[in-house]
Amino acid sequence: MKSFFAELKRRNVYKVAVAFAVFAWLLIQVATQVFPFFEIPKWTVRLLVLFLILGFPVALIWAWAFEITPEGIKRAEDVDPNESITRRTGRKIIRITVVLAVAAAALLVFRFLHPLVTAPLVSSPAPAATAIPEKSIAVLPFENLSADKDNAYFVDGIQDEILTRLAKISALKVISRTSTRRYASRPDNLREIAKQLGVASILEGSVQRVGGAVRVNVQLIDASKDRHLWAETYDRDIKDIFAVESEIAQNVAEALRARLLPEETARVTRVPTKSPQAYDQFLKAEYFLNQLFWTNAKDPGEIARKAETSYERAIAADPDFALAYAQFSYLKATAYWFGIDPSPQTMETARTAAMRALTLQPELPEAHLAMGYVHYWGQRDYAAALAEFDTARKSLPNDANVLKAMARVHRRQGNLLQAIPEFEQATTLDPRDTDLAREIGVTLACLRRYAEADAAFARSIALSPENAYAYVYRAGALQLGGDVEAARQVLAAVPSELDPQGAVSLQRCYLAMAMRQPDAALAVREKAPAWLNTATDGLLMPATLWRGQALAAQDENEAARSAFLEAKQTMEEKRRASGESAGTESYLALAYAGLGEKDAALHAARRATELLPMSQDVLSGAWYLYQLAGVEAQFGDHESAIKHIEQLLAAPAGFYVSDASLQADPAWDPLRQDPRFQKLLDPKAP
Repeated sequence: MKSFFAELKRRNVYKVAVAFAVFAWLLIQVATQVFPFFEIPKWTVRLLVLFLILGFPVALIWAWAFEITPEGIKRAEDVDPNESITRRTGRKIIRITVVLAVAAAALLVFRFLHPLVTAPLVSSPAPAATAIPEKSIAVLPFENLSADKDNAYFVDGIQDEILTRLAKISALKVISRTSTRRYASRPDNLREIAKQLGVASILEGSVQRVGGAVRVNVQLIDASKDRHLWAETYDRDIKDIFAVESEIAQNVAEALRARLLPEETARVTRVPTKSPQAYDQFLKAEYFLNQLFWTNAKDPGEIARKAETSYERAIAADPDFALAYAQFSYLKATAYWFGIDPSPQTMETARTAAMRALTLQPELPEAHLAMGYVHYWGQRDYAAALAEFDTARKSLPNDANVLKAMARVHRRQGNLLQAIPEFEQATTLDPRDTDLAREIGVTLACLRRYAEADAAFARSIALSPENAYAYVYRAGALQLGGDVEAARQVLAAVPSELDPQGAVSLQRCYLAMAMRQPDAALAVREKAPAWLNTATDGLLMPATLWRGQALAAQDENEAARSAFLEAKQTMEEKRRASGESAGTESYLALAYAGLGEKDAALHAARRATELLPMSQDVLSGAWYLYQLAGVEAQFGDHESAIKHIEQLLAAPAGFYVSDASLQADPAWDPLRQDPRFQKLLDPKAP
């Protein structure tokens, strides 16, 4: 064995092994740096590594078996030891190894100083994320060829129903109508639209309605190759429209080679009602429901009432119309949650309608979605809501709204890191939904990731410059992140006609007060409506309360007292009419505080946190805890106020308390000289 190892050394096998290892490492590093630049597939790097691994024993065998001589390469056994030049060859190998090692060390230093160079190879999931599935489709708005342009609701409804049926096919990726509604009926740039939506195919169509007859023309297009995959024209009686919608969905699935499961076939072919009159009223109601979400109407209540009337007419025409009950329930729950009609009777109507839908059709996914919102928005029973949403998702695999609902519930439960990927997953099905981008921004801001939140809000505004709440949230996040001037610029950019329920006005008031400009806050108040939407669960604040706070900041005590007294009376009337609620108690506390009624203020503020604690709802609970801490600070209970501030800082409450807001928020002025409060301040905070 001793002579064997001596022979390994004489034949330079050790030196070859080291040289090969250094050369292989250097070659792999160069490949990982250079290949991505030339867009060479990543599998070539893996193949190179495999060849080098296989080449290592070959190199060792070659070093043992052969020797380089002045006459060329010979077998080692054929070379006389006295004529061998292995020593000279070994020195050359050492020099080569040193050169390779220096190059490898230089590359290692370069990679350490420029780590992003390797990012294309490290982020291997990127191609999968950007790849467009072959079985993916977007249904563009159908063209209205009817002489009566008032049939727009009918045309929109046909497109929406076809899309809904396609969305029930799990083998397909189907883009939501929220994203497709922005495009023209017959656009020229199909390839670009398909790229924006992340789909391979586009379905175009037109609808012409004349009396009781309807013509539906559809064509399925391979967007990447700009070729027709399938086209058909249907001339039918209007009472057969469901058969047309089902046939189109099944033909599209067949053209895209998407297999339907038996239960999916049943859902796609189901007839929701046998009454043409009921269906016509249902489509009108859906048209108004969509308008409620996609417009910045000055009077959303009027649109909601139109939708409600049409749903009621549809149900009257067909009392067994389960889908109409489900959507009617969703309308009422929406009106309740977003402050359009926040009375308890509204949510009770929503619950009754959802129950009726489930009684008529227990497996109807829209009914489970509606009942989920009854649990979520009406009762804050998040476990029950998630169970209903999960049931709906099984039958609506392509519905971004279901994913959005689940993400919102997880966020309320405090699972914000779970909510973000759910919102992002919903975005793949609804890539141009401005609200989804905004929801991601809100979630990031709650986590105090303000820079990332700002990018999400900017995307929301870019998708829809008329999305007033995107401006409101963006300005709020910038303010809490410490960039007050940027927040001011965002609010200055809001189109003058956008101020849904005074939400923009309220944010301008918040900013003015944070900048110690109560006169500016009062100027905004003069143009604002009587009630201001706080953008928190549709909670409405009486404008008189804000006026009182601004006047108090100017030391106009009599005028401030008058405003606070009016706010107190308004909120007490609301409490008598609608019952006790966290929102009512919280704003009553501020009114009492403005009037100097310490005991009443503290009692109401504490009652708000009891009615909706953070343990039940992280987002809204944090708001009420923030209000309580402000009232406590005002009346000298510093210890409790600071304890609650610490609790907020430890929670995902970045929309209420941040390092920057501790420095600027007037609510904390009574605490500024308290050493315990000063310990909370970050000296680096803007």
